Order: sequence, then structure tokens, then C-alpha cells
Amino acid sequence: MINYLFPLYRPPAEADNIILQATYGCSYNNCSFCSMYKDKKYQVRDINTLFKEIDILSSLYPNAHKLFLADGDAFSLDTEYLIPLLQYIKESFPKIKRVSAYASAQNILNKSQAELRLLYENNLNLIYFGIESGNDKVLKKITKGVSSSQIIDALNKTSSSGIKISATVILGIGGEKYSNEHIKDSAKIVNATTINYLSTLLLGIEEGDKDNFYKHFADFIPLRDSQIIVEQKNLIELLNPTNKIIFRSNHASNALHLSGVIPKDKSRLLSELEFALHVGEAAFVPSIFRGF
Repeated sequence: MINYLFPLYRPPAEADNIILQATYGCSYNNCSFCSMYKDKKYQVRDINTLFKEIDILSSLYPNAHKLFLADGDAFSLDTEYLIPLLQYIKESFPKIKRVSAYASAQNILNKSQAELRLLYENNLNLIYFGIESGNDKVLKKITKGVSSSQIIDALNKTSSSGIKISATVILGIGGEKYSNEHIKDSAKIVNATTINYLSTLLLGIEEGDKDNFYKHFADFIPLRDSQIIVEQKNLIELLNPTNKIIFRSNHASNALHLSGVIPKDKSRLLSELEFALHVGEAAFVPSIFRGF
């Protein structure tokens, strides 16, 4: 039996895949906007326990193709820990094609290029990365712990190893005061890197986290839905990636669901956003149907 320690989070794309909880919590756990792991103490799980759980999971799902390493940032694990774990996953799931994990800029930069390549060669070939914002003022106010230049360095370091990247930008996280800078600088990060997937989601602060959030971001004024759609439109207008990016804005938090490939579908996406702005609230997902 697998004894998951809840709450257990995973990206929407991992809904039907094997989840292996390699760590509990998040090694950083200081982002003021995030409540995911506030009630968990970061802990590296015993690898022999994981081997036993892999044995159980592989007996139940012998044909599994994809596996997600939870919790918040399994990329924080030492390479000397990850390689035997990845090798055991490969041996136990002969049809496995992809192992993925959340990753932060801090944890990527703490690994050498050779280590990243070794992880890629052992099937850890996709990371989920929260850009959140490309603006240094906003990054400081949300206590992200890294600068925009460090984010760019981490993303390019990851791409150079062969590992694919699914990145997110949070709409509204700059508030009214920093909205323009937030979007402009977030687009700069995307254009300066070669991420493979890009998603946008809407900022949502849990009630218990608001005091801490506003302590660091005292001049934050939340955006209305129409302002969020303007941010989305401005972001897409500014995207000029050097590679194809699969774009999604279909998270449960979003006011408007979009999908396409950039740059191929850029004009269509902008037309859909312009139409939504023209129609107004009737085009948006009702707030009661949004969540995290």
C-alpha cells in the first residue's frame, strides 16, 4: 500500500500518471503567494522505502509510460540520490518514457551541467518550472528568492542538457502598479530561453496567506478580470520565441481558456482575446467555477 502524505499536488498534465512522493514538502517554501506546502516540513524520504513503493506501483501498473516525482521540488534531491532512484524506476517500469518533477531555479543552479545531462540520460526528461514573473521588483515582493537573470540561466542550463521545460507565468501577480513591467519582463524571459511549454494561471492567495503576502507586497492592488485579459493579450503580443512553444491557459483558475502553438497560432489567440475584451464578463469563466 502507498501511504501518501497529503496534501499531494501534481501538474494537471500528470493527472493520469504514476505519482511517487520522493520528498515531503518544498525545500524553499518561502514564496509568499504559495500555500501548497505550508503545513509540511521538508523531508527527503528513505530511498529503500521508495524502492518498495515502486515495486507495488509497478505490479499494479506494469505498462505505465510516465511518472511524476513529488512533492514540491524533487529536483532538490542530490544527484547521487536521484540516479539510483531513476534507474530503479526504469528497471521496474520497462515501458517508462518520461519522469518529471517540479524544479526551482535555485535547485537547477546547484547542479552542474554534467549532472543535469546525467539525469536526462536516466529518463528525468521534463521539469515543471514556475517563472511566476520576469520582473525583479515583483520577484522580490513575492519572495521568490531568485532574480530574472538567475531564472534565465537556470532555464537555459536545463535546455542545454536536453531536459524539456513546462513553465508558468502567473497573471495578476504584479498587481495594478507593476502590471506592465511584470508582463514585459516575463515575455523577455520566454524570448531569452527555449522552453517547450508555457502556461498562464491566475493569482490566487489563500485567506491564511494574505497577511504574509501583503507584508512583503504592501502596495499590491488586485486586477479585475478585464485587466487580467489585457495582461494575457499583452504577454502573447510580446512573445517572439526562437522555438515552437505549446501554449495553454486552461488551468482551473483562469478567467478565459486558451490553447495553441506559438508563434503559429499567435494571431488567432490575440483575436480570441480581443473578442473576449469586446464581449466582457459574459466571455469569462464565472468565478464560482474557478479554483486551484
